[in-house]
Amino acid sequence: MTQPIPSPLQKLHGKVAIVTGAASGIGAVTARHFADHGALAVVIADVQDAKGREVAASIGSHRCTYVHCDVTDKDQVKSLVEFTVKHYGSLDVMYSNAGIPSASAQTVLELDLSGYDRVMEVNARGMAACVKHAARAMLEKGVKGSIVCTASFLADCGSESVTDYTMSKHAVLGLVRSASLQLAPLGVRVNCVSPSFVGTPMVAETFKIGAEELKEMMAAVYIGRDGPLMEKHVADAVVFLASEDSAFVTGHNLVVDGGLGIKSLSLLKP
Repeated sequence: MTQPIPSPLQKLHGKVAIVTGAASGIGAVTARHFADHGALAVVIADVQDAKGREVAASIGSHRCTYVHCDVTDKDQVKSLVEFTVKHYGSLDVMYSNAGIPSASAQTVLELDLSGYDRVMEVNARGMAACVKHAARAMLEKGVKGSIVCTASFLADCGSESVTDYTMSKHAVLGLVRSASLQLAPLGVRVNCVSPSFVGTPMVAETFKIGAEELKEMMAAVYIGRDGPLMEKHVADAVVFLASEDSAFVTGHNLVVDGGLGIKSLSLLKP
């Protein structure tokens, strides 16, 4: 029996992917986007078990599995990757997305170092563990895979608060640049996507406002757009970096900020 020819719109046809932090927000939308683009299997990982299972069920148990994984535990990350390879035969795409915001304003003068440690543990150390174990699995199977990390538009600038979060995203950018240089000769690409403020529950919680109020606030930020930056816009960028459309792209920081960075620079004009 001949295999159906994949639609050109299915950019991840036949691929096996992991998405961390996939129980909600950008991760959940991207996991569904991977499935819509023809992924053979999507393994979603998170610590929010009930929400994670709901996302997996919405995609379909025939090609989506939920695995509990705390990315700060290197053994859990290793087990996540091993589970994926054992059950689906390989790993083609790792979207390392799990992250947390600052717990408070975290200015330098009032920096709570215990909060700093927690943010760095998840956002930087956890990201490094995901890249390490995904890359090892890809090389062991001879897969020319794609690793995508979630950074932030703050990875290229400073901030008036959330110092620990900003530092963690600078670390992600350094990880991506180093890993891409080391892994490119072996056939594995490593990139990151850097959103600005996205209309996610995590951002609404950070600003302590409702979802609709957040959308209204953000809609005024972006240049030439009728609405705010949403999860789907980031998911589109991740699919591009995960797919063969970006075959010659590695070590790249794809900023998805609706022109916010350019708008900020324009304020510096004399």
